[in-house]
Amino acid sequence: MFIETETTPNPATLKFLPGQAVYPAGTRDFATPEDAEASPLAQALFDTGEVTGVFFGRDFVSVTAAPGANWGMLKPQVVSILLDHFISQAPLFAGGDAGAFNVPAEDDDLVGDDDPADADIVAQIKDLIETRVRPAVANDGGDIRYRGFRDGVVYLAMQGACSGCPSSSATLKQGIEGLLRHYVPEVSEVRAA
Repeated sequence: MFIETETTPNPATLKFLPGQAVYPAGTRDFATPEDAEASPLAQALFDTGEVTGVFFGRDFVSVTAAPGANWGMLKPQVVSILLDHFISQAPLFAGGDAGAFNVPAEDDDLVGDDDPADADIVAQIKDLIETRVRPAVANDGGDIRYRGFRDGVVYLAMQGACSGCPSSSATLKQGIEGLLRHYVPEVSEVRAA
Protein backbone atom coordinates (compact mmCIF):
# COMPACT_ATOMS: atom_id res chain seq x y z
CA MET A 1 0.00 0.00 0.00
CA PHE A 2 1.21 3.50 -0.84
CA ILE A 3 -0.04 6.69 0.83
CA GLU A 4 0.33 9.87 -1.19
CA THR A 5 0.72 13.21 0.52
CA GLU A 6 -0.23 16.63 -0.73
CA THR A 7 0.44 20.05 0.66
CA THR A 8 -2.52 22.29 1.42
CA PRO A 9 -2.84 26.08 1.48
CA ASN A 10 -2.49 25.75 5.26
CA PRO A 11 1.24 25.23 5.93
CA ALA A 12 0.46 23.43 9.20
CA THR A 13 -1.67 20.78 7.44
CA LEU A 14 -0.85 17.93 5.09
CA LYS A 15 -3.38 15.85 3.16
CA PHE A 16 -2.81 12.08 3.14
CA LEU A 17 -4.43 9.95 0.40
CA PRO A 18 -4.46 6.19 1.13
CA GLY A 19 -5.91 5.28 -2.28
CA GLN A 20 -9.17 4.01 -0.80
CA ALA A 21 -12.29 5.31 0.88
CA VAL A 22 -11.69 6.84 4.29
CA TYR A 23 -15.09 8.18 5.38
CA PRO A 24 -17.66 7.72 2.60
CA ALA A 25 -20.46 9.06 4.82
CA GLY A 26 -19.15 12.63 4.43
CA THR A 27 -16.58 14.32 6.64
CA ARG A 28 -15.57 14.31 10.29
CA ASP A 29 -13.44 16.90 12.05
CA PHE A 30 -11.46 16.17 15.23
CA ALA A 31 -10.26 19.45 16.72
CA THR A 32 -9.22 18.11 20.14
CA PRO A 33 -7.85 14.89 21.63
CA GLU A 34 -11.20 14.48 23.39
CA ASP A 35 -13.03 14.55 20.04
CA ALA A 36 -10.58 11.93 18.75
CA GLU A 37 -11.59 9.39 21.41
CA ALA A 38 -14.39 8.32 19.03
CA SER A 39 -11.83 7.09 16.49
CA PRO A 40 -8.81 4.89 17.20
CA LEU A 41 -7.13 6.30 14.08
CA ALA A 42 -7.66 9.93 15.06
CA GLN A 43 -6.62 9.15 18.62
CA ALA A 44 -3.39 7.47 17.44
CA LEU A 45 -2.55 10.56 15.39
CA PHE A 46 -3.18 12.88 18.36
CA ASP A 47 -1.11 10.55 20.56
CA THR A 48 2.02 11.54 18.62
CA GLY A 49 1.89 14.72 20.71
CA GLU A 50 2.55 16.81 17.59
CA VAL A 51 -0.96 16.79 16.08
CA THR A 52 -3.61 19.43 16.82
CA GLY A 53 -6.24 18.44 14.26
CA VAL A 54 -7.41 15.44 12.24
CA PHE A 55 -9.99 15.56 9.48
CA PHE A 56 -11.53 12.60 7.63
CA GLY A 57 -12.75 13.24 4.09
CA ARG A 58 -14.25 10.76 1.66
CA ASP A 59 -10.84 9.59 0.41
CA PHE A 60 -8.30 11.48 2.48
CA VAL A 61 -7.09 12.31 5.98
CA SER A 62 -5.84 15.83 6.72
CA VAL A 63 -3.51 16.20 9.67
CA THR A 64 -2.62 19.52 11.28
CA ALA A 65 0.69 19.78 13.10
CA ALA A 66 1.19 21.70 16.32
CA PRO A 67 2.98 25.05 16.11
CA GLY A 68 6.71 24.42 15.89
CA ALA A 69 6.29 20.77 14.87
CA ASN A 70 8.73 19.52 12.25
CA TRP A 71 6.88 17.85 9.34
CA GLY A 72 10.15 16.14 8.40
CA MET A 73 9.95 14.18 11.65
CA LEU A 74 6.15 13.97 11.95
CA LYS A 75 5.26 12.88 8.42
CA PRO A 76 6.85 9.39 8.68
CA GLN A 77 5.01 8.83 11.99
CA VAL A 78 1.67 9.82 10.42
CA VAL A 79 2.26 7.64 7.36
CA SER A 80 3.15 4.69 9.62
CA ILE A 81 -0.03 5.13 11.68
CA LEU A 82 -2.15 5.40 8.54
CA LEU A 83 -0.50 2.36 6.94
CA ASP A 84 -1.05 0.28 10.08
CA HIS A 85 -4.69 1.32 10.18
CA PHE A 86 -5.56 0.73 6.52
CA ILE A 87 -3.52 -2.46 6.08
CA SER A 88 -5.14 -4.02 9.16
CA GLN A 89 -8.57 -2.85 7.95
CA ALA A 90 -9.31 -1.62 11.47
CA PRO A 91 -12.61 0.20 11.96
CA LEU A 92 -12.50 3.97 11.67
CA PHE A 93 -14.56 4.41 14.83
CA ALA A 94 -14.54 2.62 18.17
CA GLY A 95 -17.12 -0.14 17.94
CA GLY A 96 -16.91 0.13 14.13
CA ASP A 97 -20.00 2.33 13.90
CA ALA A 98 -19.74 6.05 13.22
CA GLY A 99 -23.45 6.35 13.92
CA ALA A 100 -22.85 5.40 17.55
CA PHE A 101 -21.17 8.74 18.12
CA ASN A 102 -22.39 12.28 18.06
CA VAL A 103 -21.55 13.16 14.46
CA PRO A 104 -22.92 16.64 13.76
CA ALA A 105 -25.46 16.84 10.98
CA GLU A 106 -25.06 19.52 8.32
CA ASP A 107 -27.60 21.77 10.04
CA ASP A 108 -26.36 21.28 13.63
CA ASP A 109 -24.92 24.35 15.29
CA LEU A 110 -26.80 26.79 13.08
CA VAL A 111 -26.37 30.47 13.85
CA GLY A 112 -30.07 30.59 14.75
CA ASP A 113 -32.96 29.16 12.80
CA ASP A 114 -33.34 30.09 9.16
CA ASP A 115 -36.48 32.08 8.37
CA PRO A 116 -38.96 29.79 6.56
CA ALA A 117 -39.61 32.67 4.14
CA ASP A 118 -35.97 32.30 3.00
CA ALA A 119 -36.31 28.58 2.18
CA ASP A 120 -35.73 29.06 -1.57
CA ILE A 121 -32.70 31.29 -0.97
CA VAL A 122 -31.23 28.83 1.55
CA ALA A 123 -31.77 25.96 -0.92
CA GLN A 124 -29.88 27.90 -3.62
CA ILE A 125 -27.05 28.69 -1.21
CA LYS A 126 -26.75 25.06 -0.07
CA ASP A 127 -26.80 23.82 -3.68
CA LEU A 128 -23.99 26.18 -4.67
CA ILE A 129 -21.95 25.16 -1.64
CA GLU A 130 -22.47 21.47 -2.41
CA THR A 131 -21.78 21.63 -6.16
CA ARG A 132 -19.20 24.41 -6.52
CA VAL A 133 -17.55 25.19 -3.21
CA ARG A 134 -17.28 21.87 -1.35
CA PRO A 135 -15.35 20.04 -4.13
CA ALA A 136 -12.76 22.84 -4.32
CA VAL A 137 -12.37 22.98 -0.54
CA ALA A 138 -12.02 19.16 -0.39
CA ASN A 139 -9.16 19.40 -2.90
CA ASP A 140 -7.39 21.53 -0.29
CA GLY A 141 -7.96 18.94 2.46
CA GLY A 142 -10.97 20.46 4.17
CA ASP A 143 -14.69 21.01 4.11
CA ILE A 144 -17.17 23.83 4.51
CA ARG A 145 -20.40 23.68 6.48
CA TYR A 146 -23.47 25.84 6.17
CA ARG A 147 -24.35 27.49 9.50
CA GLY A 148 -27.14 29.90 8.60
CA PHE A 149 -28.59 32.76 6.59
CA ARG A 150 -29.92 35.91 8.21
CA ASP A 151 -30.47 39.43 6.88
CA GLY A 152 -28.42 38.79 3.73
CA VAL A 153 -25.49 37.25 5.61
CA VAL A 154 -24.44 33.63 5.01
CA TYR A 155 -22.62 31.97 7.91
CA LEU A 156 -20.15 29.22 7.00
CA ALA A 157 -17.65 27.15 8.99
CA MET A 158 -14.36 25.94 7.52
CA GLN A 159 -13.04 22.54 8.63
CA GLY A 160 -9.96 20.40 8.23
CA ALA A 161 -7.01 22.04 6.48
CA CYS A 162 -9.18 25.09 5.80
CA SER A 163 -9.82 25.80 9.47
CA GLY A 164 -7.17 28.20 10.65
CA CYS A 165 -5.61 28.45 7.20
CA PRO A 166 -4.06 31.86 6.58
CA SER A 167 -6.00 32.14 3.31
CA SER A 168 -9.37 30.99 4.69
CA SER A 169 -10.70 34.52 5.23
CA ALA A 170 -9.70 35.43 1.65
CA THR A 171 -11.40 32.25 0.42
CA LEU A 172 -14.59 33.19 2.28
CA LYS A 173 -14.61 36.86 1.32
CA GLN A 174 -13.18 36.92 -2.19
CA GLY A 175 -14.08 33.49 -3.49
CA ILE A 176 -17.21 32.16 -1.85
CA GLU A 177 -18.85 35.52 -1.14
CA GLY A 178 -18.36 36.59 -4.76
CA LEU A 179 -19.82 33.34 -6.07
CA LEU A 180 -22.85 33.44 -3.79
CA ARG A 181 -23.53 37.14 -4.43
CA HIS A 182 -23.35 36.52 -8.18
CA TYR A 183 -25.88 33.66 -8.20
CA VAL A 184 -28.04 34.67 -5.22
CA PRO A 185 -28.64 38.43 -5.21
CA GLU A 186 -30.15 38.28 -1.73
CA VAL A 187 -26.69 37.45 -0.33
CA SER A 188 -24.82 40.57 0.77
CA GLU A 189 -22.00 39.03 2.82
CA VAL A 190 -20.37 35.78 3.96
CA ARG A 191 -19.02 35.43 7.48
CA ALA A 192 -17.14 32.69 9.32
CA ALA A 193 -19.22 31.01 12.00
